[in-house]
Parts: sequence; structure tokens; C-alpha cells
Amino acid sequence: MSEAVRKIDIVRELMKAHDLEAVLLKGVDWFSWVTGGGNSVVIYTSEVGVAEVLITQEKAWVLTDAIERERLLNEEVPPIFALLAFPWENINSSQDFVHQHLKISRCASDRPSSRELPLHFDFHKAKMTLGDDEVERYRKLGKDAAEAMTEALSFATPEWTEFDVASEGARSLLRRGIDPTLVMVGSHRRMQIYRHPIATEEKIGDAAMMVFCARQGGLYANLTRFVYFRKLKDEEKRHHQHVMEVENAVLKACLKKPSMSSLYQVLKSSYTQRGYPEEVHRHHQGGLTGYLSREHVARPESPEDFRIFDSCAVAWNPTLPGAKIEDTILVNDKGLEILTVDERWPTQEYEGLRRPQPWIKEP
Repeated sequence: MSEAVRKIDIVRELMKAHDLEAVLLKGVDWFSWVTGGGNSVVIYTSEVGVAEVLITQEKAWVLTDAIERERLLNEEVPPIFALLAFPWENINSSQDFVHQHLKISRCASDRPSSRELPLHFDFHKAKMTLGDDEVERYRKLGKDAAEAMTEALSFATPEWTEFDVASEGARSLLRRGIDPTLVMVGSHRRMQIYRHPIATEEKIGDAAMMVFCARQGGLYANLTRFVYFRKLKDEEKRHHQHVMEVENAVLKACLKKPSMSSLYQVLKSSYTQRGYPEEVHRHHQGGLTGYLSREHVARPESPEDFRIFDSCAVAWNPTLPGAKIEDTILVNDKGLEILTVDERWPTQEYEGLRRPQPWIKEP
């Protein structure tokens, strides 16, 4: 059974459970999920792409316009879907097809119009629960994204600007067929101050941080790495050690499949134990990932439905001034599997897990 067939079957079972005639999926994340890795993106930052997916108990359609028809048909849409292309001039074509031509009344959507119902959480859980086919795609993406990071930082020098480093990162991803949806670079000075140091013309100096949120087939590989052109100072060593310990605490807790709100409390407590009671408030700590860079960010009031599932991906990102740790990690009954791994990158084993360390590139 193909991934797309399996996804359509899941949608139809959930439609029965929630008394729906149809489901209309509009977001680029949902398009990739239900098509088994198809792409409805033209502009990287778009949340809604150039095609929607309509599923009933009898049929599954991809709805698009005449501009996109041939490319989607030839390159993105599995044959189980019928493709309908409407004139691009009519922005209401898909809505008219669903509600006037098919006369569907009980239709749910991830982005519901006034005539549609919101998707029940069960659909979101299905999207965040990874099948074997998705895990295999994720493993390849994670490895490729990590190798792109290593490749880009291997060229960096203290004289490079943040723009130079970011452009090398984007190039390394694109040449592997990966969308550089976020490539963030902070110089030694700016990474001490800002949790989100968007790249500027500033020279990186004697250290830099680079962050990827890298997308392929709809899935996101999220990772952060540091490079230094000198030995670490004592405080820098301490901060990198402590974020690794905080991450380890939340990863261990994931194995018990708790809620996101309880995992937030684990993070908060772990910071406090190390003398940083306010740090949890200075940056979000990550959470569930998959077809969004974060499907859900752990918060103290996260709904109980958002939790660790039987097979899901997480990306935690504990931070301190000038230090952060982040990888994309599969959580299932076998334990933890780090997906964003390049064997060339320096690591330290900590409580059974190989965790990335700053790369010391002394001149």
C-alpha cells in the first residue's frame, strides 16, 4: 500500500467517526502529509499552497488552477487522486466545487471557511503519528540536513559575515533538494544577546551559531550547531553543558509519553536546578515537529491532547546566552532515535546519547 493510499484510508475512517461527508485540506503541511510527500509550495513562506485536497468516501481530488495543472500532475500528485484545474481568475472555484457542485454540507477543513467545520484533533494526531514510510523519508532528510550544516560551516572563517554563512547554508540544503525554510546565523556577539539572531552583514568573529529548519517532502528537520575559531571559555563550556543536561531531562521524560504541558514543567525545573530559573521564559523550548517546524510548542497550558504519541518526532531547543542544543528526534516504543546526524560532527556521549558539541576550528 502506498503512503498516499494509507493516508486517504485514515482520513476516511476519521470521517466516519466524526460524521463528515468530506474533508478539504488547504495547508501546505496537510497537502504533503496526505499525498505522501507531495509539494504544493511555490513561495517558501506560504502556509497555503497552490493546491487543495478534497476527500469523500468515494473519491479523492486535488483542486488547483490551470497554472499548476501540468506540473502537479506530472511531478507531485499520486495517481490515486483525480486532478481538477479551474481558471486561475476565479478564486472561489474550489469552494464552489465543494459546496455548490457536489452540494456537500458536512465538510471539515484545517482552515475552515464559514461553510466548513474545523478538523477534530484526531486528524492532527494522525498527521503527527509517523508511519514506517515517513520514518524512512525522515531519516534521509535528517542525515542530509545535518551533512549540509557540516558542509556549510566547514567553509566559514571569522571574516565571513552572517549573510555569507547563511547563504552557504542555504546552498548546501538546496543542492540536496531541501527547502531552506529557515537558515539563521548569529555572530559571536549577537548570539549572546538574541535568541533569534536573523542574519545580518556583521562578521561572525571568533564563533557562530547556525540554525536550520529544513523541509523536504513536507517534513521538517530542525537542528542547531556552533563553530568556534578558538578554545571555549569556562562560562561557554558551562552553558553548552547545561543546555545538554536540560535537553537530556526532557528527552528522558518523553519516553513515558506525557503531555506537552508536563514536559514544559520538566524543562522549567531542569533550568531552575542549574541556577537559571528565568531562562525558560526567554525562548520557547520546542516540542512536537513533523509537517510543521513545530506542530505544537510545549507551554504550561498546552491542551492535554498534545502529548508524545506512539511514533512521533520532537525537536527541543533549550537555550542559554550563547548556547543552544537542537536536533530532530524520533520517539517510539524502541526509544529515541536522533535523525539529524552527521558522523563527522564532534559529539559527546551523555547518558547513552551522542549529542553535538561546538566544533572547535582553531586557526
